[in-house]
Order: sequence, then C-alpha cells, then structure tokens
Amino acid sequence: MSDEKSTKEDDLNARIGKKVKAEREKRSWSLTELAEQSGVSRAMIHKIERGESSPTATLLARLAGSFDMSMSQLIALSEVQTGTLLKQHQQPIWQDPETGYIRRHVSPGEIPLDLVSIELPPGVSVPMPVISYLSRRQLIWILEGELSFHEGEKIFEMQTGDCLELGDPADCIFRNDSEQPCRYAVIVLK
Repeated sequence: MSDEKSTKEDDLNARIGKKVKAEREKRSWSLTELAEQSGVSRAMIHKIERGESSPTATLLARLAGSFDMSMSQLIALSEVQTGTLLKQHQQPIWQDPETGYIRRHVSPGEIPLDLVSIELPPGVSVPMPVISYLSRRQLIWILEGELSFHEGEKIFEMQTGDCLELGDPADCIFRNDSEQPCRYAVIVLK
C-alpha cells in the first residue's frame, strides 16, 4: 500500500510540475521571471517543473500566488476531474514532504469556491506567505483539534467548531501545538 501511495504522490507531483510550467509559459515568463515573482529560486522551480522535487507547502503557495491562484486551485488544475460528483477516492491529495501536512481538495467542478480539507500533524508549524492570500477571501473552520493561526501580528487560538474569516492579506502561520492532529477546512472564494 505504501508503494501505491508513493506512486500516487509522485504522479501528482509530476502533474503539479507540468502545471507550474504550463502556467509560467502561458504568461510567457522565463524561469527567472517566475523566480522573481514568487521568491522561489530558479533552480528549485526547474526541479519542480521536471518532477524532480516535491515542493513544500510554502513553495507551492508562493508559486500559486504568483499565478494569482490559490494552492488549492493549482493542485486541482493538476487533476483532471469531470462531472459534479467528486468521490473521496478521486479527490486530489497532496502531502507536504517537510511537515507531513496533508491537503485534500474536496470541491468538484467550476463553481467559484474551493473547499479543502487539511490535516496538520501534532507539533507542526506551516508558514504561508502573503502572496498566497492576495485577491482571495478565505475561511478556516476547525473540524477537530486545536489550531493556533497567526495572521500577521494577530494570533487566533481556535478549537473544534470555530470558524475564522481571514482579514487583509498577510504572512500567516498554521500551528498545531497540541499532541493530537488538527483537521480543518479551508474555504476559498475564487
């Protein structure tokens, strides 16, 4: 089963790399221009585009933000899904190789909303750069556990059932300081 999971992750990383390259080329950007827009090194972008590296959540957020899309949109566009029913086994799953953070894109179709399920392991902190929040409205809804969400200078201590509307774009940090996994939903208005 772990070999099957590894193969699925490798396939998704390869498709994400192809999508990053396609989005860059669609804008007629060189690797250097995308590096300047995203703050990700030219060498790392090249490795991601070739499927030679699995990007971290922070890097993926920077790349997606430079294309004026959310990380969810970039991952979803890397998966080909048709119809309006997206069964659980069809939902794209991506795992951050650095933190073990798991992101499942739940929402199907072309509606102007992304619904993403996140599992943040205990003791993990995931920074997200301001670029990933530009031109987007977002909600964070805690499904299970505790989350310390840092939005710029503000800190929100959240527990099961709490829902937060994000304010103006800022660098953010998702932290799980507990000993249990935290599951939450991110709702992104496109």
